[in-house]
Amino acid sequence: MKKISDKYTNDTFDNIKYIDDYGNEFWLARELQKVLEYKDWRNFLKVLNKAKAACINSGFNVDEQLVEVNKLSKRNNNATTNIQDYKLSRYICYLIVQNADPSKEVVALGQTYFAIQTRKQEITEQEYDSLSDDEKRFYQRKLTKQGNYTLQKVASAAGVKNMAEFHNAGYKGLYNGETADDIFKRKKLRYREDILDNMNEDELVANLFRINQTKQKLLKDNVQGEKEAKDVHYEVGKKVRRAIADIGGMMPEEMPTPKKSLKELEREKKQLETKEQKKLEGIK
Repeated sequence: MKKISDKYTNDTFDNIKYIDDYGNEFWLARELQKVLEYKDWRNFLKVLNKAKAACINSGFNVDEQLVEVNKLSKRNNNATTNIQDYKLSRYICYLIVQNADPSKEVVALGQTYFAIQTRKQEITEQEYDSLSDDEKRFYQRKLTKQGNYTLQKVASAAGVKNMAEFHNAGYKGLYNGETADDIFKRKKLRYREDILDNMNEDELVANLFRINQTKQKLLKDNVQGEKEAKDVHYEVGKKVRRAIADIGGMMPEEMPTPKKSLKELEREKKQLETKEQKKLEGIK
C-alpha cells in the first residue's frame, strides 16, 4: 500500500494560507505551484485553466473563486518586472489539486486536504466541531443531496438514462459489490426508508467524496455514453474504498447504522416543537 510521505502534512497547505482583512482565507497561485512541485509556471497554468473550466461547469462564478493580482519581481540586473499571480479560494484550490499530476505524493495529500475542508465551507470549522453527532449527520446529508443533484445533471448530460443503475455502479465500487438494495437489506431498513438517511457522519462523508469525485471526472474527461459514465462511477467508488483501506480506515459497510434515521429525528423535533408551541399558547 502506498503511504504518503511523512514530510507532507496538512501544515504543507496551512502554512501558505492567508487571511484577508475581512476574514476570508486565500492561497497564492505561485506559492501553491511550488508546494505542488510544478517547476514551470506555464505547466501549472495548464492545471489552473482546467480548474477554471471545471469551476464554470459546476455552476460557480469563477471571478469569485480566483482573482488576478500583479507582483513586482526583481531580476538579476536589479530591474523589476510585473509577474502574474492569482488569489485562490479554497474551492478553486480543490479543483486545482483534482486536475494536478496524481502521481505526486503532495497532490494526493492536497486532494484529501482541500476536499474535506471544502465540504465544510458553508460553516466554520469551529461551528462544525460544536455540532452534535446527529447535527453533523444532517449537515453531511444536506451536502450529499446537493452533490447527488449536481451529479445527476452531469450524468444526464453525459447520456445516462437509467439513474438507478448509474448510482448502483458507484455503490458497488465503494461497498465492494453491494448495490443500494443490498445496503438497504443489510441495514434492515423499513419499506421506503432512504439508505443515506441511515448513515453516520463518516459513511456520509465517504459517499460525498465518491459523488464529487465522480462529477469532477465526468466533467474533466468529458465522458460520453451511459456505459462509460457507469464505469467511471464504479472506478471512482473503488478508488475511494482503496483510499480508506490505505489509511487503515473502517470500510463503509462496517460502519454502524445509527439507531434513528434522520427522518425519525426530524419527526421527533417537530413533535417537540409542537409541544412547546402548545405550552406557550396555554400560557397566553
